[in-house]
Amino acid sequence: RLRLHDGKLIKDRRYHLRTYPNCFVAKELTDWLIDHKEAPDRETGIRLMQKLMDHYIIHHVCDEHSDYKDAKLLYRFRKDDGTFPLSKDMKVFMRGQSLYEKLVSMEESILKVREENSVKYQRTFLGCEMVDWLVQEGEVENRKEAVELGRALLEHGIIQHVSNRHHFFDSDLLYQFWTNFRRRRRLTELLNENSSRALSESPDSPFCLRKLNPDPGNTSFLSVQTNKEIKIVSAVRRSSITSLAGNSNPYFSAAPTLVFPPVAECNPKSVLKRPITNEELLSPGAPYIKKTLTIVGDAVGWGFVVRGGRPCHIQAVDPGGPAAAAGMKVCQFVFSVNGMYVLHLDYQTISSLIMTGPRTLVMEVMEAVE
Repeated sequence: RLRLHDGKLIKDRRYHLRTYPNCFVAKELTDWLIDHKEAPDRETGIRLMQKLMDHYIIHHVCDEHSDYKDAKLLYRFRKDDGTFPLSKDMKVFMRGQSLYEKLVSMEESILKVREENSVKYQRTFLGCEMVDWLVQEGEVENRKEAVELGRALLEHGIIQHVSNRHHFFDSDLLYQFWTNFRRRRRLTELLNENSSRALSESPDSPFCLRKLNPDPGNTSFLSVQTNKEIKIVSAVRRSSITSLAGNSNPYFSAAPTLVFPPVAECNPKSVLKRPITNEELLSPGAPYIKKTLTIVGDAVGWGFVVRGGRPCHIQAVDPGGPAAAAGMKVCQFVFSVNGMYVLHLDYQTISSLIMTGPRTLVMEVMEAVE
């Protein structure tokens, strides 16, 4: 947007005796994308702009077109006309960006390269240092507000504990900015968004329970949770997902060979007796212990169902699958996936992380003390 303003592609334009402030001509913008190597061809340029429309970043000046047309039509960035929707997530992201820019531009910044357990980390700070700085700079009124802000930044993936083991605390724990706001991003990254969120709901999801060698005439098995909500779930292969998503993972390149009748729903009712909050899990003295599980996926998947959100829980486990062998149990809460703190994420996002990750899955889970 700023580059288009600098290049005078965004300007006030007159059409049918009316002036439209801060707008651009779609056809001219497509030309610009190709000329500036932001898109290899017109078709890609159109897809990129459609992504921006879908995310409410640009729109037709009169909202007469819901799609982006490569024509002499006027469009505008919503930030230029005040219609950009500032959701809670976006406000946190923009606050994080503002704090990051302020910190990196300071002469004596608290952001430094530090070492912990012989590993060097970039853009790090101590939790108590950040709290001190936020109060001193007037970004918050007191230390409690500073901790709340730090927790919001961590839950949105902007900062993190260097080894992903802790939430944000006013202490000497070491944190870092996980998002590098100054990294130059190319528009084409928009087209690389993984489509596995939608696929994770499909019958071929590797998060449905699976069975390697179904007995003749028995192509499904029951969830381990013995209650009225038991559903029959068909076996699936992870390779069917990777082929759909265009994943070139060599571990799962074989074509699917298991074919079964239509799949039933994967236990829609939660197995939890009551909802649990992150605050309950993380509060000092809480009756939960953390375990690390290493699960090596096989040709069918990992053998568990994850559901819920903030925090997610293990809904069901295949008794004969890799997850069960690693010690996974129903009702455990998912703390981290391959080193990434995930208590603040929903199950679709966690499913996407697992599907696009390595075959060997390292998960930290929290379970109630018996």
